Amino acid sequence: MKKKLLSVILASAMVLSLAGCEKKETSSVSIDVPVVSSTETSTSETETVDPADVTYVRADDEEVYEAVLGDFEALNAAAKAASSIDERFMLFAQAEAYLLDSAVMIPTTTQGGAYAINRVAPRTVPYVQWGNDDDRLKGLVISDEFCTPEERADMLAEWAKAVAGEATYDPAAYLKSKGHTLQDTYTLTFQTAPVTIDWLNTSSQSDTEITVNTVDGLVEYDNLNQMQPALAESWEVSDDGLTYTFHIRKGVNWYTSEGAKYAEVTANDFVAGFRHMLDAQAGLEWLVDGVIAGAGAYYGAGGSWDEVGYKAVDDYTLQITLEQPTSYFLTMLTYSCFLPICDSFYQAHGGVYGVEEYAAASADTNAYTYGNADDVASQVYCGPFLLQKLLKDSEILVVANPGYYKADQVTLKSIKWVYDNGENPTALYNDVVKGTYSGMSLGASNGTLDMAKADGNFDKYAYVSDTTSTTYFGGLNLNRGTYALEGGAVASPQTEKNKVDTHTALMNKNFRKALMHAFDKATQNATSRGEDLKEANLRNMYTHPEFVKIENDVTDKDGHTFPAGTFYGEMVQYYVDQLGAKINVKDATNGWYNPDAAKDYLAKAVEELGDSVTYPINIDVVYYSANDSQVAQAAAYKQTVEAVLGDKVQVNLVEATTPEDFYASGYRASNGEAGNYDMFYGSGWGPDYGDPSTYLDTFLGEGAGYMTKVIGLF
Repeated sequence: MKKKLLSVILASAMVLSLAGCEKKETSSVSIDVPVVSSTETSTSETETVDPADVTYVRADDEEVYEAVLGDFEALNAAAKAASSIDERFMLFAQAEAYLLDSAVMIPTTTQGGAYAINRVAPRTVPYVQWGNDDDRLKGLVISDEFCTPEERADMLAEWAKAVAGEATYDPAAYLKSKGHTLQDTYTLTFQTAPVTIDWLNTSSQSDTEITVNTVDGLVEYDNLNQMQPALAESWEVSDDGLTYTFHIRKGVNWYTSEGAKYAEVTANDFVAGFRHMLDAQAGLEWLVDGVIAGAGAYYGAGGSWDEVGYKAVDDYTLQITLEQPTSYFLTMLTYSCFLPICDSFYQAHGGVYGVEEYAAASADTNAYTYGNADDVASQVYCGPFLLQKLLKDSEILVVANPGYYKADQVTLKSIKWVYDNGENPTALYNDVVKGTYSGMSLGASNGTLDMAKADGNFDKYAYVSDTTSTTYFGGLNLNRGTYALEGGAVASPQTEKNKVDTHTALMNKNFRKALMHAFDKATQNATSRGEDLKEANLRNMYTHPEFVKIENDVTDKDGHTFPAGTFYGEMVQYYVDQLGAKINVKDATNGWYNPDAAKDYLAKAVEELGDSVTYPINIDVVYYSANDSQVAQAAAYKQTVEAVLGDKVQVNLVEATTPEDFYASGYRASNGEAGNYDMFYGSGWGPDYGDPSTYLDTFLGEGAGYMTKVIGLF
């Protein structure tokens, strides 16, 4: 959202943007050229037709999904039905191997792995692989000077000792001892402004990365990756693992944007928040389906709220009942779908409860004013900061909340986000050097890496940033429904015959594999990271390969045993190999690029497709022409793919002249049908909680999967 859909393409060195997806029914139609099966040996027979008489008509999403990912849901369900956590991880590894082998998507990179200069001390925000907590900035330690690599190494060594319980991590004291002066304001950039300040009516990080700094949840992670009480002082779990009872901290209050006390936080505010999240159905609700008792039936089938396992026993006692024991449930609580809202404030601003009731009420924007991004006073806050300014094309400002119950732990007086569309990296670099911003990544294609080397800042201050659990990937649009934006911008050059041919080819598994193995991710990545770091942040599987590991030996149905301590990625590699896929799933390797394999797969595809298509197959890639990094990345994709696949594939680089048009073509596309591309490599996913299902569920079918829209479905 992490934890939601991310965009990598337009992200500046300091900003990551995310967007949610909406579910939408699609038309069930057929096309003159039959869909080719995703099996290795299928062929098709078609009548010879005049290309001028061909009309492309979008196919049925469910039929396409079944053809390309038919067994994925069953494999995923088998993992969830496992009798132990270790077996669960092993079976998820089988499901992930199947997903990778389908070649509907290709993991590309993760965050980090870039040269950077920064004044922020390392590991001073929550250090956790999932949830929203790593967007919480209240504990940042910022110097007036860039930190040197040696200083960073010293602080990270102390951090590691603190994690092991051998020391206390105090980067503020360390920096002061080295002559640094600490700062209490933090300024960074943004490119996608929040569209709402209702943190439960969005699944976009561009919304929640701001608002999570203004509201606390039940629990939170600290910078040592340890879960701590937040608004829940303590909790108990029933013996059967189904009922969690949280004791809400007394004396915590909601405040207006100006700091006036509004109401006390109560257990009912958590109930109100959860019900509002289910009512709004903004892309968070599916996360709790099958987890919280009755939640799916309530929002999906008109079930009774009384049957939902979310109850306020009294003002300070919250009881949550699960459908089944869920080992990772506590890790889910750091994600935004479990945040509270002020019930009385919500209702005073037109808020109502009930799925249908909310839909009707929220449509009346005169009466329903809650969480309006144009009015910071349309929300109240119980976190460390108060939102005081939100100007979508210039500036966002939060200031420290003097009434915050842990005000002594807040190191910053204010945080400011300044709009930057990424078109002038030279100016951004100069502002970072001047101290306007604390730091940035250094890019090869935008010239900032060379600037830092020329002025000496590279030699004095550059370090390689940490990689993360977020995975960016490329998706093939298997059921394209849009070839130009409304008004005609970003128009595909394809004829109707081209469109039919592209769809037919993409429905062939061997053709998809040929495309994916011809994509030289390292060459593309070098355009931004530089040649020496071109593989540093490459990722080759969807889930972080070290996201989880098994605690005990576990044996699969074929008798293969994984020993205790085996990381998830090692199990995925085993099953990828069993499928005969040519993929190395390790991080920091160019694990998919294989020209020989690509040519072999292409030869098989050509045989299977027969005369059902005319070559070259057109693959549209949309890029934002004012962004140097995007221009270079698009050119690299075209060059590497066409160099391997020869005259059988033509990559069309389709220009978007504004960031709005670029976002609308892919990142902001509301559903699969709205995607205006054949290949889009700018989407990403960060995990919501500590289980592989947080990644894999996003590719479930029938509109349940959050990321199927990237492959043109649902």
